[in-house]
Amino acid sequence: QVQLQESGPGLVKPSQTLSLTCTVSGGSITTTNTCWSWIRQPPGKGLEWIGYMLNSGNTYYSPSLKSRTSISRDTSNNQFSLQLSSVTPEDTAVYYCVAYVKFGDSNKNFYPKFWGQGTQVTVSS
Repeated sequence: QVQLQESGPGLVKPSQTLSLTCTVSGGSITTTNTCWSWIRQPPGKGLEWIGYMLNSGNTYYSPSLKSRTSISRDTSNNQFSLQLSSVTPEDTAVYYCVAYVKFGDSNKNFYPKFWGQGTQVTVSS
């Protein structure tokens, strides 16, 4: 079974870059029909999709975060990472790495099948 584990600093200062890594086991991040994604949940708010990377390496980001977001991968270590620059306290959230898997013929039919446990990141001076 695929398992995902987030790692990275739990505290980031304002204006710095938030960096997290998701380590994947039980499957390859180059697997087709899978979107390797980052999602976050600020305290008291709902889930917010950040972006994802396809097995091809192509990336897609939320319009509201695109200018500050970068998703990359390290295929040798079966990892993908998130960098969110110029953070503010509003970026404080639990961050999840998630694997969306295709389940139908349409390329819109993906669901979040595999989740990491989530990691708390606090932006504070």
